[in-house]
Amino acid sequence: MHKTYKTKGTCSVQIDFDVEDHKIYNLKYTGGCNGNLKGIAALVEGQDIEEVKNKLKGINCNGRGTSCPDQLAKALEEIEQ
Repeated sequence: MHKTYKTKGTCSVQIDFDVEDHKIYNLKYTGGCNGNLKGIAALVEGQDIEEVKNKLKGINCNGRGTSCPDQLAKALEEIEQ
């Protein structure tokens, strides 16, 4: 299943990824800090969505109340609804 999530409150504007067997694949952020977001994508490739969500939820970037990793956790929460 392919998922597109429009981010809120971050420099990135969108997250695209695939979910197969409850695992994340092909994660790509649009906008944001290119190197850091490629690093996140590499770290979560093939990981269970529940584990990733639990690790990334609530990370705050410069007092914004959210971050690019937190936005990924929010996107993953939508899958479970």
